[in-house]
Amino acid sequence: MTDHAHGSRRALPEPLAGADGPADGWDAHVGRDVDGTPLAAPGDLPVAEFTRHAHELVEWIGRYLAEPERYPVVARTAPGAIRDALPSSPPRTAEPLETILADVERVIVPGLTHWNHPGFHAYFSNTASIPGILGELLTSALNQNAMLWKTSPAATELEQVAMDWLRQLLGLGRGWFGMITDTASISTFLAIAAAREARPELDIRGRGLAGRADLPVLRVYCSSHAHSSVDKAVMALGLGHENCVHIDVDEQFRMRPDALAAAIAADVARGMLPIAVVATVGTTSVAAIDPVPEIAEIARAAGAWLHVDAAYGGAAAVVPELAGILDGVDEADSVVMNPHKWLFVPMDCSALWVKHPDVLKRAFALVPEYLVTREQDAVVNYMDYGVQLGRRFRALKLWMVMRAYGADGLAARVRQQIALTRAFADWVRAEPHWEVIAPVHLSLACIRHAPPGLDAAATDAHNERIMHAINAGGEAFLSHNRTNGQLVLRFAIGNIRTDERHVRRAWDLLRECAARDLA
Repeated sequence: MTDHAHGSRRALPEPLAGADGPADGWDAHVGRDVDGTPLAAPGDLPVAEFTRHAHELVEWIGRYLAEPERYPVVARTAPGAIRDALPSSPPRTAEPLETILADVERVIVPGLTHWNHPGFHAYFSNTASIPGILGELLTSALNQNAMLWKTSPAATELEQVAMDWLRQLLGLGRGWFGMITDTASISTFLAIAAAREARPELDIRGRGLAGRADLPVLRVYCSSHAHSSVDKAVMALGLGHENCVHIDVDEQFRMRPDALAAAIAADVARGMLPIAVVATVGTTSVAAIDPVPEIAEIARAAGAWLHVDAAYGGAAAVVPELAGILDGVDEADSVVMNPHKWLFVPMDCSALWVKHPDVLKRAFALVPEYLVTREQDAVVNYMDYGVQLGRRFRALKLWMVMRAYGADGLAARVRQQIALTRAFADWVRAEPHWEVIAPVHLSLACIRHAPPGLDAAATDAHNERIMHAINAGGEAFLSHNRTNGQLVLRFAIGNIRTDERHVRRAWDLLRECAARDLA
């Protein structure tokens, strides 16, 4: 065996002696260094040192949460600068925690884009809330692996409880099996894998897809505004990207049921097999809400699995007067909603529910002998419902957030952010030459500055420069998209610490940067 650190060869030690072997087997092979020096068990750092530094770090985190605006929201660093500021090789000897934490402040923090900043309005902004942060601290310390019920009964059963609480908060009916994954991309991947397995006559689990002339072409349908994770799932599952069919949208950017029905009918006539339809509640581009009840009828008639991507928009259902946003979802086969997007749970925490857990389990369950347990037929072993074996104790932070804010508190916070977004959209509409280019249903406004005298390309470039100028200023962060061929600016509110003054400041910056760009 080559020792890469020294470029030499070392002989492997002899196996340790058994009960009848030499009594000094441990000392001979493990308890001494290569030069024969006895080794003491090094163990961890002293607990007192942890306690001291943990107090200091909690104080630092408290200041960070109390004064996030001390930092520019977008990192002001050049590509490679963080890597170049750090040694190219790991240290040979131990370094003090003081030195390590000082380097976090000196090197790492300046290279962060601060998602906890109240001026973060890009993508779908999110927050690490105080109860969620405490949950993450406990999760790290407890270091659970919730792969089997046996390996962590509390983690498994708390996940069941937390997922059922969240189901109730969103107004979903009974009969759902819930599990937590890292992101909606993985949740959607699992759902489409289940859709494929829901056709047991295809025997894809056993025989695969490759080289089979007996299989029809398998098709998956979604809106032309659906998240790219649908495309990636289709590619990763071996269905072929060309078989992810993007359906046209209406004037409000919602999937058109008539276009979906026509696409399915045409594919069936060509001998293709529709296996899944993905409807979206809150698209990434404009937060459009697909007509789930109509889509559910079409999917059911086609024998296709219906997956609802409510990763962003589903959170709005915690507001009682907005519960209708999930109308029709109880007719689906699976649904994903991300508490880390808009329910103030730190990254990462994605909630997936399925109506047919037996199908999902059939797609992934494989139990080697070393994972067989006496209880396995009487409990949920979450490893059976996905690809990964090791599973973090994500339920703890979700449970703590739901308890710390309560149903009313979560609803109040989401309601306020929607109200702020609608107020912002009203300001934009009232300003000459500014446009809101899509309906504002939730906490995303898509806007555009369209001054007279500029053609389409010049207007796009003008808006792009506005965005870059704002982002470079450090007070706010916006992202963009293309909608109907036009470059638009996405202004999202989702941070628990964002209030009206932050939104007004962002609007002032938008107008100032637009005026400067035209000067």
